[in-house]
Amino acid sequence: MSDVSAVADEIHFDHRCWLGHVVLNRPKAFNALTHDMCIRFDRQMRAWADNHELGLIAITGAAGRAFCAGGDVRALYEAGPGSRLTRDFFWDEYRLNRRLFRYRKPYIALADGITMGGGVGVSAPARIRVVTERTLFAMPETGIGLFPDVGASYYLSRCPGQTGIYLALTGARIKAADLLGLGLYTHYVPSTSLPELLVGIELEAVGPVLARLTASPSEGSVLEAQRQAIDRCFAGSTIEDILERLKNEGGTWAETTLTTLSRMSPLSLRITLRELREGASLEFEDCLRMEYRLVRRFMMASDFYEGVRAALVDKDNAPKWNPATLAEATPALVDSYFAPFTDEEELHFDD
Repeated sequence: MSDVSAVADEIHFDHRCWLGHVVLNRPKAFNALTHDMCIRFDRQMRAWADNHELGLIAITGAAGRAFCAGGDVRALYEAGPGSRLTRDFFWDEYRLNRRLFRYRKPYIALADGITMGGGVGVSAPARIRVVTERTLFAMPETGIGLFPDVGASYYLSRCPGQTGIYLALTGARIKAADLLGLGLYTHYVPSTSLPELLVGIELEAVGPVLARLTASPSEGSVLEAQRQAIDRCFAGSTIEDILERLKNEGGTWAETTLTTLSRMSPLSLRITLRELREGASLEFEDCLRMEYRLVRRFMMASDFYEGVRAALVDKDNAPKWNPATLAEATPALVDSYFAPFTDEEELHFDD
């Protein structure tokens, strides 16, 4: 029987047999998360935690090209600096991310299609993280004047070698083979088998269903060929050091990577490198607290709004970053973004 069905047009919740099913339902917007979706999702997960008829939660995106392409950055752009939305959206989204990470019941994400930003935030915490041949992963925030968040300082900092730093700074897009190889996702299932997977886990234990449907990606790793170069170049302690190592590396990959980094917000690059270096030794909750300090300050500055304008509004792809250079993104400025808030302003969680 249906527990909750179509709570809102943008996100649906169903309860069938022992399975709770979350569907992100904004296919025209690549299932991007709105503030209201985050609130409703968190509320439903709290209710399902105490529902003894339910043993398993699965999340999918509505049919289309995306699982979830991120958060609704256009709405944040339109709300503007200092608005209530730019404060409340991240407060509620990060609390949802933490609830999913610590959820008592098995939580399964079927990340079929574009999975970026906020889509990573609701799939990476799952115990079972399924990708398909259609999965396209990225954390592209440095290109819109932001930084990888929703727990990325935890997940990416724990990737092998310097691959997480590389993904975070460049926004590089990767597919199933690399996601499995990095340990970011756990199983590969062909997209045509996902309906069978959902029906199967309604009726039987997850393990046998996955054993029957799990396959190997037909496309191989993209990162593997560059892995040694990534580890050499992105081990640099500063952005300048990384750029110098790339120049010394030479070759097409290094030149392309240098070009990519030259387009990113200088402040975002500095913040992102420090964020991941610090995140490697932090618990998940402390990573989210750090990210919340950062995002609140980014929402009061100009680069995010300029990045969204250039990429999504005017689409001229010519952002005017402030600060405009790495030299102007001083250590003192970076320190100010990481400074703790007063206790009442810090992100906190209710269990």
